[in-house]
Amino acid sequence: MAREPVLLAWSGGKDAAWTLHALRRRDDVEVVGLLTTVTAEYQRVSMQGIRRDVLHAQAAAAELPLIEAEIPAQCANAQYETAMACALAEAGGRWPGLRTAAFGDLFLEDIRAYREQRCAAIGWQVLTPLFGTDTAALALEMIAGGLRASLCCVDTRQLDPVFAGREFDAGLLRELPPGCDPCGENGEFHTCVRAGPMFSQPIALERGETVLRDDRFAYTDYALAPAPGF
Repeated sequence: MAREPVLLAWSGGKDAAWTLHALRRRDDVEVVGLLTTVTAEYQRVSMQGIRRDVLHAQAAAAELPLIEAEIPAQCANAQYETAMACALAEAGGRWPGLRTAAFGDLFLEDIRAYREQRCAAIGWQVLTPLFGTDTAALALEMIAGGLRASLCCVDTRQLDPVFAGREFDAGLLRELPPGCDPCGENGEFHTCVRAGPMFSQPIALERGETVLRDDRFAYTDYALAPAPGF
């Protein structure tokens, strides 16, 4: 039986990475590429703040081609929808028969409904394989499964900025305050993945400084580590 082609929305974070892992364990679908929105002014993944060269290293480690949709830093909803529609059209032209986009959504019904509505309007359907999973159990499953990631963005209105740059591990989960989702699904934090079963090899990263932007988001920078001998 031919497997259905799927384009995965890739943020560079743990949920997208684990979604890739989950989809690759199925025999009815095949992830053919990744789609990422990049902020034009910063040349970084939107929200996560991951550098573009780190993004490219992730795609290479996942052994998948990457489609990038550029959006402005101050992006109106209509601009975002246009950029996504253009990127999906590009993907549809590249892979005939591709009309399914996968997302790493976990439990936010309104976000999933929005994605379904916008995709349906241009003839696409949405796949959310992790949706409804208990996030406490999922976080532990990710860690036990070999996923390695660090918190690259913290919403300081929801979580103390001291968590920025922390490793996403069992110690972090124990220290998260009550009410903070273990996977950061409410936007408490975002992560940058460097290793896991979805990658052919780990990505060597160096931690940089942490800066506060928009008087709200604490971003920790991660850069590709220099090759040995340089």
